[in-house]
Amino acid sequence: MKPTLLIMAAGMGSRYGGLKQLDGVGPKGETIMDFSIYDAILAGFADVVFVVREKFRAEFEEKVASKFKGKIKYTIVTQEPDNLPEGFCPKVPREKPWGTGQAVLSAKDVITRPFAVINSDDFYGRESFKCLADYLGRIRKGQKGKFCMVGFYLKNTLSESGSVSRGICTLDSKDHLVKVEEHGNIRKEGRRILGENLLGVEHSLPAKTCTSMNMWGFTPDYMEESDVLFKEFLTQNIDEPKKEFYVPSVVSRMIEEGKANVKVLSSPSAWFGVTYKEDRAKVVARLKEMAEDGTYPSPLF
Repeated sequence: MKPTLLIMAAGMGSRYGGLKQLDGVGPKGETIMDFSIYDAILAGFADVVFVVREKFRAEFEEKVASKFKGKIKYTIVTQEPDNLPEGFCPKVPREKPWGTGQAVLSAKDVITRPFAVINSDDFYGRESFKCLADYLGRIRKGQKGKFCMVGFYLKNTLSESGSVSRGICTLDSKDHLVKVEEHGNIRKEGRRILGENLLGVEHSLPAKTCTSMNMWGFTPDYMEESDVLFKEFLTQNIDEPKKEFYVPSVVSRMIEEGKANVKVLSSPSAWFGVTYKEDRAKVVARLKEMAEDGTYPSPLF
């Protein structure tokens, strides 16, 4: 069963200063998403679901999605702050959506098969998509809680331009995920890497810490469990305008409750991405090199 690829592209790009999802960083103006979808097609994904904001849906359709007609089937869904379960209405106005957890839930009505989740502005590499497609393709119809994640070394996911947020992972001896904790303000100070957990406690993090870059593989039952946990989250945080509901929080909870087993996949591909404007030049240079050495055609589509 060929899997679905879900791409989270609804972020507002506040640190980058614009809609970086639509930024042409490739040699012929390709977006990072273009490279991800090109690799996903080669890996054998069946279709793509884009999660975007309603206010730039038309621009997204024109500049990004339309180029894939005839290449791979795609669907566009929207994530909005007020797209909440019945009975939930915040007293405090909220400008941003509720995080990656809500982004994935925005696609619950169109997901019917095992699916992968990625960020729109991260370059994961071809082998990463192949690992995901191979794993998800072996899942039998009706299986539940058979998840996976592609992990990267923390030291390879930092930005020289400022601090970042990452999912810090704990693994068991068989490379299964024990837990993943969201950390913010991760940055390098001298030879040390420092970060803060969700309680704001700062501590040192090893350079080779397994890190989630939101490259996940799920069976469809993820949606059912996530929906329950989102309602629980909203009950506690409905009037907290800066609180966010994260995919790693859902995964950790399902592991704790014995509802999911998450295999951590290793990939020889190198991750890179654009968090700040200053990161852009390096990404442009690396993609240009990949076009010149024949790794990618140019233009891709």
